[in-house]
Amino acid sequence: MAYDLLIHNGTVIDGTGAPQFTADIAVNDGIIAEVGQIRDHAARTIDASDLMVVPGFVDPHTHYDAQIDWDPLVSCSSWHGVTSVVMGNCGVGIAPCRPAQREALAWDLVNVEGMSFDVLAKGVRWEWESFSEFMTAKRLGMGINLGFLMPLSPFRSYVMGEEAQERAATAAETARIAALLQEGMQAGALGFSTTLATQHVGYRGRPLACRLASREELGAYARVLRETGHGSIEVNLGGAGSSVLPAGSAEMIDFLLTESQRPVTWLSVQTRSDQPTAHRELLTNMDSLIKRGGIPQASCQPTDIQFNLRNPFIFGPYEVCHQLFNRSVEEQTRIYADSAFRAAFREAYTRVPKAFSGQWQLIEICKVKNPTQQSLVGKTITALSNSTGKDPLDTFFDLAIADELGTEFSMAVLNFDPPLLREVITDPRVLIGLSDGGAHVNMLCNTGYPTYLLGTWVRERQVMSWERAVQRLTSEPAQFFGLTARGVLARGKAADIVIFDPRTVTAGEKEMLYDLPGGEGRFVQWAEGVHWVIVNGALLYADGQHSGALPGQVLRAGR
Repeated sequence: MAYDLLIHNGTVIDGTGAPQFTADIAVNDGIIAEVGQIRDHAARTIDASDLMVVPGFVDPHTHYDAQIDWDPLVSCSSWHGVTSVVMGNCGVGIAPCRPAQREALAWDLVNVEGMSFDVLAKGVRWEWESFSEFMTAKRLGMGINLGFLMPLSPFRSYVMGEEAQERAATAAETARIAALLQEGMQAGALGFSTTLATQHVGYRGRPLACRLASREELGAYARVLRETGHGSIEVNLGGAGSSVLPAGSAEMIDFLLTESQRPVTWLSVQTRSDQPTAHRELLTNMDSLIKRGGIPQASCQPTDIQFNLRNPFIFGPYEVCHQLFNRSVEEQTRIYADSAFRAAFREAYTRVPKAFSGQWQLIEICKVKNPTQQSLVGKTITALSNSTGKDPLDTFFDLAIADELGTEFSMAVLNFDPPLLREVITDPRVLIGLSDGGAHVNMLCNTGYPTYLLGTWVRERQVMSWERAVQRLTSEPAQFFGLTARGVLARGKAADIVIFDPRTVTAGEKEMLYDLPGGEGRFVQWAEGVHWVIVNGALLYADGQHSGALPGQVLRAGR
């Protein structure tokens, strides 16, 4: 028998956690036809000697909802061997959408996911109104597979208009929203998402629409999944860079699990050196809910960000800072200069530390707009404060104001203590992912987490086996979302395959590329040691070079 593709003599790790073995893999019509010793010929043969052959990686937490309109390769996730992504997380997205609501939904993405309004205005095609239309709008021309959660905010806005950011839905409105969610599930959505995070500020600085959904509403929406018998819920509980979650978080997960009778994944478990036991306490406190299917997500790599005061996202967890959103430079400057604002901000981050918590020794100036301030680059706020005798908070704001809010700061935020992070990523109760691909692209890039896990945690630090790491990146997220055809190398499964060199695979350098619509910049992370990426049996990349094929599909539960 002649096959479309034959991968010869590779070290196969099938994604189940079973021991690796040497074998060939044959592919026909996008499906794995055989795994074993195969003597037949194929139209194309890949020699995988000394290389590992694994299922395509599944990223459970991305925000590529807008980017897929201008980037068919869904970079840079696909560079690192990700062949399937789940988007529509955290309750924010761009469908369903009436024409008059486009600007408001775009600003939601600006405020919540740190995207550029100008990029969205130039790049998003708005070729849909309903969610099912969004899922299928020219999605056949994509490099990798796309899974869609239904973000609750646009669904509420579609039914309630601007009042979705002001109040709970009536019984009649709730029924209409639930009916739209039902239609989305029938069209193939993987479930729905929402957020409780106070840092998630919507259009014009008001709460993101889904944050105002009542308990009665959420119960009705959860029961949509119960009735359909498939799908899952994703919820951002609002830790804002901490494993210390707001009061009521456990009760919310319990409620969603009970009402939906479906899995719930929640954000998130993080590690911080100033809260060294918080992640352990969180997992202990949530253990009974985890056993019922309330699965937390965590990142396997450190998070450092680059930010400026023009984009106040980093301050979003503090209500006093919500007035900064969607303001002009002049308006923001007046607020930052106000002594009453500074006092209120200091009180807020001192009382409840979040991602930004006044750790001035970790905040460094990395870029300035005004050349006369170039000498400040590379210095921390603590060092500058000590040299001038000025309070660190005043130093921070005064420097930015003097540079017309153009100063770029870098900050180590989360997961920088390897022993603490090791505890999380080796805990079987946690789902590894949380790349946030497509979001905050001018601040950070964590989409290289699969190659970071393999290169840093497996090869260099040897904290888990190759088999366990691959399982964490493939079958675990696939099973959670009901993607039964993905995440495992076996006969009859979809031929999503990654071939990498275990001696060199790693997440490479991060770099700012100016390739967004309108020429704006984004941080990317290069992949090393990934030789071939195969999606639905078609070669997508060979040694980092795109083949020209776009074989991705829209994912549906059970496929």
